[in-house]
Amino acid sequence: MSWVRVWIHIVFSTKIREPFLSTKEIRQQVFQHIKQNAEEKDIWLDSIGGYSNHAHCLVSLGREQTISKIAQLIKGESSFWINKNKIIKHKFIWQDDYWAVSVSESHLQNVRNYIYGQEEHHRKKTFTEEIDVFTEKYGWQLIKENE
Repeated sequence: MSWVRVWIHIVFSTKIREPFLSTKEIRQQVFQHIKQNAEEKDIWLDSIGGYSNHAHCLVSLGREQTISKIAQLIKGESSFWINKNKIIKHKFIWQDDYWAVSVSESHLQNVRNYIYGQEEHHRKKTFTEEIDVFTEKYGWQLIKENE
């Protein structure tokens, strides 16, 4: 039997960063559903949190799982579920892209705290400012959708 432990921090936003997840109640409902759906699909979703226009997931990849497949399963099914159950008034859709970085075992608790602290975190820093920190920290070049 193969043993694999690869931790990934995945971040994805709502389409054009619309604040679809505008209340704590909506976020709790959506994130709880994502967690349950992940379990059903054998995705080890350790932590999930976010704010009005984005979500953070801490995932441990299985030996036959890829980051893109995990992101697709989480985002696609949750969009379908949100719309089917009319969780929000408008048609819900996640942005096509996402950010993903590996996480060392020694940093897991810090990442969990960061994910669970999103409500407080975004009282001080916008998601756009957060993206700027990610892009600088990891040396990413962000391409805007309309370019």
